[in-house]
Parts: sequence; structure tokens; C-alpha cells
Amino acid sequence: MLTLKDCIGLCDLSEEEILAIADHEHLPEIVATELGNYLIHSPEGVPTIKAMIVDDIRAAEARGDVKRSLELKMVLRHFVQTHRELEAA
Repeated sequence: MLTLKDCIGLCDLSEEEILAIADHEHLPEIVATELGNYLIHSPEGVPTIKAMIVDDIRAAEARGDVKRSLELKMVLRHFVQTHRELEAA
């Protein structure tokens, strides 16, 4: 049986990126892993995931959650650096 960690390991996203998708879409982590894996391999996926993370940052800032906002900014930075080549495709 595959665990959540196994599924995340098979996905081209970090655990933090998956958690941001789960938070944004109000999904269980395992479902967010499946969605993230689908998106990262689709033409519109990188901009879509990037927009989700940016929305999460704005939501954290709106509720005054500075710590979460900073965490998500680091997630966004890692995501952009890691998937830069896919965004141009």
C-alpha cells in the first residue's frame, strides 16, 4: 500500500507545494497530491499552481498570519525556481 509520503515522492512537487494546493482547494492532502501531479504535467499547470500559492499568500496576509505568509512566500520561491522551465513550455 502506498502512503501519502510515497505519493508525494512520486509527484514532481514538494510536500509544501502539495499542502498549499490542499489549503487553496480545501482538499485532503492525498487528493491535492493527485491534482498537483496532474497539473504539473499539463500545459496550464505551472501558472495554475503558482496562482494558487499567490492566492494562499494573499489570504494569509488578509487574516494577519505573517508566519504563514512568509512560509508560503518561500514555497512560491522554491516552486518558481524548480519549475521555471515548465512555465515557458
